[in-house]
Amino acid sequence: MPKQKVALVTGGGSGMGAAISKRLAQDDFAVTIADLNEEAANKVANEIKENGGKARVSVTDVSARDSVLKAVNDSVEEFGDFNVIVNNAGIIMNANIDEVTPEQYQKSFDINVGGVLWGIQVAAKTFKGLGHGGKIINTTSQAGIKGNPGISVYSATKFAVRGLTQSAAQELGEYGINVNAYAPGTVATDLAKKHMKELAEKNNTTVEEIEKTFTDQIAVGKLTQPEEIANVVSFLASSDSDQITGQTIVTDGGMVFH
Repeated sequence: MPKQKVALVTGGGSGMGAAISKRLAQDDFAVTIADLNEEAANKVANEIKENGGKARVSVTDVSARDSVLKAVNDSVEEFGDFNVIVNNAGIIMNANIDEVTPEQYQKSFDINVGGVLWGIQVAAKTFKGLGHGGKIINTTSQAGIKGNPGISVYSATKFAVRGLTQSAAQELGEYGINVNAYAPGTVATDLAKKHMKELAEKNNTTVEEIEKTFTDQIAVGKLTQPEEIANVVSFLASSDSDQITGQTIVTDGGMVFH
């Protein structure tokens, strides 16, 4: 009988992370939902269990390496293996370049870049210790493909994630470890709604107008749904993507082209 496949999703309690956690459970992974918000994580875990899947919650601060290490170690201890990490947790701050504060800069890089770095590092060490390869999947953004005005620091963190992805793929390939990223555009999540609300207030307009400015830039003419991102992650977590590494799959509905 094949071993239970095990995945961990950071920021798995809401938005894209919740959709990814549920999809991986459907793909027969036992899933650890690593999130600072224990209540939200428990809600996703309970839904997975109610649908016959296996899930556990780990209260995790991705900016702290020891917290990520504990989440992964606890997954191995409970589920008996470890195969996939999805470094999904992240934040976005609206600030023009001349408005960025040291606190915003530090927090953005600690979470968006540090969280990915520690996830890569801990997962790679765990895969090697278990004697097999694995899949490392990182969240970047279309703003990490093309710099976006008004979110300069966020864009910088997402460019950094692409660099980490490419470097790690080259370092870890010989161990059977694939490292890839997905780059969403505007996804219909609570985080995106908060972002649009802040933009509307800043520009003295409505959320509906802000949303229209986003959808007007998308070739398919609509926001991406979290489940559509989860479909791509499902592919990257599967054996179908074994010959893909160091790549960023743009999942923005057609916002940037290169």
